Amino acid sequence: MNIIMTGCEFAGKTTLADGIVEWCERNMGGSSHFHDHFTIPSSELTGQAAEEYKTAHPQIKEMLQRFMISYHVSPSFYGNPDHNLMGAHVEEAVYAPLYYGYGGKDSEAPSRSPEGQRTELARHFEEEILERAPEAVLVLVEASPEVIKQRMRANVFPSAETVAAQRRSKPFGEPTRGVVREEDVALVLDRFREEFAASLLRNKMVLDTTSVTPEETLAQFLEKMEPFFTGADRQRMCG
Repeated sequence: MNIIMTGCEFAGKTTLADGIVEWCERNMGGSSHFHDHFTIPSSELTGQAAEEYKTAHPQIKEMLQRFMISYHVSPSFYGNPDHNLMGAHVEEAVYAPLYYGYGGKDSEAPSRSPEGQRTELARHFEEEILERAPEAVLVLVEASPEVIKQRMRANVFPSAETVAAQRRSKPFGEPTRGVVREEDVALVLDRFREEFAASLLRNKMVLDTTSVTPEETLAQFLEKMEPFFTGADRQRMCG
């Protein structure tokens, strides 16, 4: 499978990704984890390194993000049976102009990322993905603004169960959270829908987690995924 999962933070992406990986282990003999390194300051960084990247100049962020995404859509990754991405180029197009200091009206990396460039770059990356994995599936996970805000507030002091669930998203560390401001939630949800609609990827689905359980969301994903499973996927399920 080649899945690109995206959507506003606290929509339920990590929980769904964990469920997909566990389902694949039971039914397909295993699967790739979701590469979740694209939200600044990146789940691969810890401590001082993460803080320094968060406060780095936008030109540095722009360059590293561009290289990071380009690396993860390189042919070597798509030579594997599965290659799953979290956020990636779609999230970058949404978050960079709002929170990273480039790609917007007052871009601080104007030569590389003027206003609107991140959306153009997202489509360029999708052209590359379609060359290497035309069966790739774009999954937009969303929830109502009110539910997103409730989950944001609850995550200030997460329960032990929540922390344990988040740790399953490793190997590279827990996902970056706290990027989206509460007052921006409705705008961010709209921007993800715009990028989803503009995406060149042909296989798409939307999952709304507002009033369903993680198990129900996984079931909806599998139902919508049915026409997108490749022949190789089905052979692994039979084996």
